Amino acid sequence: MAREQRVYAVVSHPEVRVHVRDLGLACCAVEFASAIGRGLLVPAEPSTSGAAVLVVSGTVTDALAPEVIAAWEALPEPKAAVSFGACSNSGGPYWDSYSVTKGVDRVIPVSTYVPGCPPRPEALVDALVALVVPA
Repeated sequence: MAREQRVYAVVSHPEVRVHVRDLGLACCAVEFASAIGRGLLVPAEPSTSGAAVLVVSGTVTDALAPEVIAAWEALPEPKAAVSFGACSNSGGPYWDSYSVTKGVDRVIPVSTYVPGCPPRPEALVDALVALVVPA
């Protein structure tokens, strides 16, 4: 499941560059792609000031949990994790399945939760900006 790391700049905050390794596991991954397709995130050159962000979108199963952990451990510091959508936040509609991890925060530390099923692409951008830009 190794995904390559990509670098994006947030259009509304060009100084915000995030190194993203997207773990698109289900429907919410489409909203991540939509953020790119709608021009909210644009490809950028790597920056030493950017944060490494793992975006987990979709249901994490117990069998998949080691892959999520490996992706998290592969990110350089400083790093953060975004749980994007109901399935990664809590298991979503599959929460009662024996094979579903009841939220990605059971396997890696999560910095920000984005609710929704699916969440809007703007919500992802807001979460990324909040991680990088001081309040």
